[in-house]
Parts: sequence; C-alpha cells; structure tokens
Amino acid sequence: MSAPADDTTTTVAAAVWTGGRDIEVRRLPAPDLASGEILVRIDLATVCGSDLHTVAGRRTSPAPGILGHEGVGRVAALGDGGATDLDGRALQVGDRIVWSVVSACGSCDRCSAGHTAKCRKLMKVGHEPLEGPWPLSGTYATHLVLPTGHAVVVVPATVPDAAASIAGCALATVCACLEAAGPIEGRVVLVSGLGALGVCATAVASRSGADTIIGVDPDPVRRALALEFGATAAHPPDDAALDAIEPGTVIELSGAATAVRAAIQMVAVGGTVVLAGSVAPAGDVAVDPEQVVRNLTTIVGVHNYEPRHLRAAVDFLAGSSGEAFDRLVDAPVGLGDLTSILHSEAGATGRASVAPG
Repeated sequence: MSAPADDTTTTVAAAVWTGGRDIEVRRLPAPDLASGEILVRIDLATVCGSDLHTVAGRRTSPAPGILGHEGVGRVAALGDGGATDLDGRALQVGDRIVWSVVSACGSCDRCSAGHTAKCRKLMKVGHEPLEGPWPLSGTYATHLVLPTGHAVVVVPATVPDAAASIAGCALATVCACLEAAGPIEGRVVLVSGLGALGVCATAVASRSGADTIIGVDPDPVRRALALEFGATAAHPPDDAALDAIEPGTVIELSGAATAVRAAIQMVAVGGTVVLAGSVAPAGDVAVDPEQVVRNLTTIVGVHNYEPRHLRAAVDFLAGSSGEAFDRLVDAPVGLGDLTSILHSEAGATGRASVAPG
C-alpha cells in the first residue's frame, strides 16, 4: 500500500448473502490492495429496491456475495500509485467519497462510445461473487474495495451522510434520466413512480426549470413527499384528472407495465418518454407503432449512468438543502439487523439504511 490505512484493520465484517433469503455476518480478511485500488470504510449504506428484489428471488445475483451498492464512506487506504477522483485530484486517506455503481474497463468499443455503464467487461458494486476476483464489492460491510480507475467523487462536508448515500444510485440515475429527456425548461414533466428515485426526479426537474411537475403513484405518503420536493401536483394512477394532461416529458420509474403503457399513450406530440424503472420482469407492453410515428414520440431507456452523472448528483446535493434528502433515508441499523430489512418490502421512500461499523 502506498498510503497507510486510517486504522489497523486486519479483518472486515460483512453481511454475506448466501442465496435465497439467507444472510450471514462474517469476518473476512482485509485485502492487500493492488496498484490504484481504494479501500473504503463505509459510514452509511442505503438499501436499494434492487437488493430487496434479489433476496425475494425477482432478480439474479451471484451467491455467496456481498450485496449493497449505495453508500458513502472514507478512504481508509490506497494501493501503490494512489488514485484520483473524477476531477483529477489525488485522493487522500480520510477523504469522504461516493462511488459509481459500475466499474468499467474504459477501452472496449462500448466504453469508447461513451456507454461505460454497458462495458463489455463490466463489474458492479454489490453484484460480484465472494469467491471471485472482487470479493469485497458490496456496501453491506465495514469496508469496500474499489478497483483501479473506479469513478469516485469527494463529497463536501455540507452534505449529510444520508443525502450523500443515495447519490451513487438513485440521484445519479435521475441525473442520467433528465439528460436523456433533453431540455425540460418550461415543459410539463410527469414522473411516474414516486419512490426515492421519483422524489429525487421531482427535485431535480424543479431545479432544472420545468414549468409543471406531475407526480403519479398509488401511495399517498409518496405523493405527499413528492409535493414537498418540487412536484406541482400528485395523483394516483387511476385519477381521471390525468386524462387532461399531455406532458412533454414522462420519466417512468415504477417499472409497472401499466405505467409504461400509460406513459407512451399520454405523452404530448413531439414528447419524450424515459424508461428507467423496468429493471425486473413485469410483463410485455403492447406499443402501437403508428401512434409512436404519428406523435413523433421519442422513447429512450436509461440503465445505470455515466461518471458525469455521479458528479452532477453530488453537485446537486451541494447546491441544495442536503438535509432535506435525509428524509428519504430511515435511521440506520447494524449489520446484524440487515436480514429483517432485506426480507421486507420497500417503504414509502424505499431507502432503509445500514451503519456497518
């Protein structure tokens, strides 16, 4: 190691998912870092809905492995040669950082085309096998290893942990969605699905100059929260008032087949539908190609994000009342209590949290 650890860590505590609904807290040896790698001490990890889906059997992930990809922590040690953040600044032990969900090679045809989230050699935080080349890949542990070249951003001290912890998934994904949507200034924007991503989307759309922001979700608690974060109005999906709305932009985050169908049917002529919630099987959606053609509809999918979106997420938090985003994250539990959380359904905001230390 080119930089000493900030403590005398010799072992790491981790909640290891062994498949099905089984999770075991284990002590694992601390790794010897390769050149350019970063050892992060996790301060707070939030629980994304995708991990709930994994434990419930709705999506696949290698087992045994350490789940969790959202979080904030401090640099505990650096491999030989050190590492830099996205701004090219040399990282120091003690720096408080967030990280990208994906680790990309940077040189394949997809990376060269700007699609690092779809790298041909892609590895993902919280999605790697414990017995593979990147065992400490998940945030449900006291420490995480980030591979050489992994995208990280230093977090300003003004941004609370709870807000920073969602930057690397929920908020960065929303920033990617808003970029894919194109300019929204003066537009009517409809956000379908008001979990953590949806509430973040209302906040970012509001800051981006949208004229009207309509939230849609069956949960009244989520609808009320969206109003506090910038939505102009919020409706249940079956509200007849939606029939009169022709949004220029629809950001669909629920993944429900009925919501995807409604988004395509309701978007205004020349409008854009951004699909980002469809990350688990939810049934087929019938699309009338004539309607898409005649309405000049653009349909674009967003999955994960690029490093610039992580930078944008942190910048957004630094320029907003970061404390407000604390409300999207529940009080943390310890690793020993993670099992009960991963066996539960997502709450009103969908973000439980863990303080692994």
